[in-house]
Formats: sequence, structure tokens, C-alpha cells
Amino acid sequence: QVQFVESGGGTVPPGGSLKLSCSLPRSVGTIFGMAWYRRTSENQRRDLVATINREGGTYYQDPVLGRFTISRDDDEKTVTLQMKDLKSEDTAVYYCHASTTDSVFWGRGIQVTVSS
Repeated sequence: QVQFVESGGGTVPPGGSLKLSCSLPRSVGTIFGMAWYRRTSENQRRDLVATINREGGTYYQDPVLGRFTISRDDDEKTVTLQMKDLKSEDTAVYYCHASTTDSVFWGRGIQVTVSS
């Protein structure tokens, strides 16, 4: 079973920064869309945070616009989320996502806690 290798996360005070990364095996075929979602303790659904397409075009939800940056490395099959100026409401489990022509991949989740 193909899975992401995830890294990053942890606990930071408000205003801090964190970087999340997810990598797929190089044997995975061409990846089209990549994205990050998050799930808070109050809301059990996964909410979209940011997306990036193969051309590098990005989209961000309003709460993270200007603070988060999504990027990808297609050679390394990696998607990254750089987060700055973190707020308590950013506390959540973050999930990476990628899609190919015939498969969809989800990360297992990375805990991010913003607390003083």
C-alpha cells in the first residue's frame, strides 16, 4: 500500500512558524493536484486549506491567505506547507493529499498545536 512519508508539525506559540512536508514514492505516476486539508477537534470534517496544480497555480482559503505557502517538488513527489504567524485557530490535524490519473492519496495526519 502506497503511503505518504510525513514530517513536521508540533507545538508552537502564537505567532510561530512550522513547515509540513509529505512525500510519495518515486514509483507513483504523474501527480496532478496536490493539497493540504485540516481537521479541528470541533469539526470532524476535513476542510481544504490550500491547493497547488501541476503548473504551480495555487489557491488558499481565506483564513490562511498571506500566512501559509504551499509548494511542490515533482521530482521528489513532495508537497510542502510553510506556515507562519500561526494562530490558536490553526490548531488541527493536517492532511496532505495528491491525485494521479487513477489514484488518490491521503496522509495519515500531522498534529499542529498553537498554544502559549
